[in-house]
Amino acid sequence: MKILDRIGLIIFSNLILIISVIICLLIFGWLSPDTVYDVIKLVLNDQVTTNIILAISIVCIVLAIKCIFFSTDKNEIGGIKDGILLQNAEGKLVISKTTLEELVNNVASGFESAKDVTSKIILDEEKNLIVYVMLNVEENAVIKELSNNLQTKIKSAIKKTADLEVKEVNISIKELHTKETQGLEQ
Repeated sequence: MKILDRIGLIIFSNLILIISVIICLLIFGWLSPDTVYDVIKLVLNDQVTTNIILAISIVCIVLAIKCIFFSTDKNEIGGIKDGILLQNAEGKLVISKTTLEELVNNVASGFESAKDVTSKIILDEEKNLIVYVMLNVEENAVIKELSNNLQTKIKSAIKKTADLEVKEVNISIKELHTKETQGLEQ
């Protein structure tokens, strides 16, 4: 959350709190409507106070418009939504998470014993790349060997293609496909 969004949230939260307390006090009869009217009338009769309230009101209006229509997206990291920004002296490059997920799917699909591959890429707060791979395997697969090879190939493919370091590759085996299961699918 950007600083301007935080300031807007603090200001509007406090305004809502004050208005809510005044309304509750009026409803319970602990505060007279005449008292509220007299305070507002007194404040508006003083030119300096009126100008200060007008300036605060204009700032609140601008902040409200900014917060409503131009709020920062939670998924935005480094100014780029759902992607990774790489910069060098020549310019900028944005690689979408979808592109990296397709790369991971292609690498995993290259293994004969890997079936129905899906992946998800997450970029944590420290901008580390974490890959999650979900797949089915054939019954003759050596799962530990397959997962080690997958992790190594995925890390090297992302390094080679996008020059990005992968913090971890997490593999989840959904199902074991037997020959009977494969025959039913066809």
